[in-house]
Parts: sequence; structure tokens; C-alpha cells
Amino acid sequence: MAVWHRVRHHPCVIVMQPVLEIFAAEDFALWPVGEHESYGYLVLDGELTPAEVGTAVMRIADCNNFEPEEEHGPCPTDPLGAFLHGLLTMPNLFAAGGFRATDIATNTVFVEPGCCNGLETWRDWREVLDGTGCSYFGHDPSSAAERVGDNVRLTHDADAKDGSPVLELPVDQVRALVTGAEADLRNFHSIAGNWAAQHLPTHAAVTAALARALDLELTE
Repeated sequence: MAVWHRVRHHPCVIVMQPVLEIFAAEDFALWPVGEHESYGYLVLDGELTPAEVGTAVMRIADCNNFEPEEEHGPCPTDPLGAFLHGLLTMPNLFAAGGFRATDIATNTVFVEPGCCNGLETWRDWREVLDGTGCSYFGHDPSSAAERVGDNVRLTHDADAKDGSPVLELPVDQVRALVTGAEADLRNFHSIAGNWAAQHLPTHAAVTAALARALDLELTE
């Protein structure tokens, strides 16, 4: 039976950020990217450098870089077109990551996107607040958020055998955190659109594809 470690800190400073799981960009030469270690996370917001944006776009495209169905058309033969083909033609896109919740006063992570979780499912947080009241965010770790009355319980690893950090926050505070993380995601998409116009001018559909991969509505 797991033993939960209910964490109480004074002060407790919780931040929620959209994060993208990234790999080292070895031998990637289609556009400039930054240097990152594999299996880390890149925080997506409007403050990224052009190289970091390039890294994020590369990773999202790579998440969808497999042969689409026949109805999506033949794969281009040029390296750039081939790399972007899945991102531009697949109806259901994936971006490895999610919303991470951390107490920055102690560097304790209460929600960490696990394997198979994607940023395109970030609206599951709204289900926690206003819908089913519970959501899981991948596995290894199996982070979870559950509505408990007027609070939301955050559990870093619901499957942990030897305990897991757990924190309860008021619903209104979690709602504000989710709203802030969504704003960061939209700000990232905005600068990614500007980046794409400069670095991928012949692939205008990239900006819309990124919006689909992040489940963001495009505004005029």
C-alpha cells in the first residue's frame, strides 16, 4: 500500500508551466536549434530564444514524423518536406509533455507529465475543475489531479509504492494556474508563428499545425 507524503510548506509557491519533452538534436540541420540534453523538458512561453523555438518546433514535428495514411498524400522527397509531412497532414497530432506543477520554494514537483502524455490534452485540467473531477497525466510517474470538494489534490505519482508528494490547493488557485499556463502556451505559439514565417516561409501551414498540436484555437 502506498504511503502518501502530504507536503506542507510555508511559504508554498506553486507555478504551473507548459513543458515539452525534448531530445538532444544530434545532426539536425534543417533549421537552427538549441543544445539540450535528452529526456529533459523545455518550458514553452513567450520568452524563448529563436534557437529554443526551433528546438520546440523540431520536437513537435518529430513527435508526428511517421508515415501518414494514404489519404494524406505522398510524402515529399526533399528532407524538409518529408520531416514536416506528418505535422502538416496528420489529423490527430501529439506533442510530448503537459502542464507541470512545481513548488519553486522547495523544488518539489507535484504534477509531472509522464510517458504518453501530450500537451494537446491540456484541457483535461478543465475536466478536473468543472467536469469529471479527476485526470491522470501519463505514467512513470503517474501524476494525477483530483477534485476534492473545494480543493484539488495533486499527486506526483499515484502508483508509487513508497509514497509520493501530495498537495491540496483551492480550486480557484488551480484555475488561475491553469489559465496562466494556457497563456504561456498561447504566447509560445505566437512567437513560434513569427519564427516559422522567417525560417519556414514556404510552409505557411506550420503555424496552424502547431496550434492543432497544442489544441489552441487560431484567432484572426
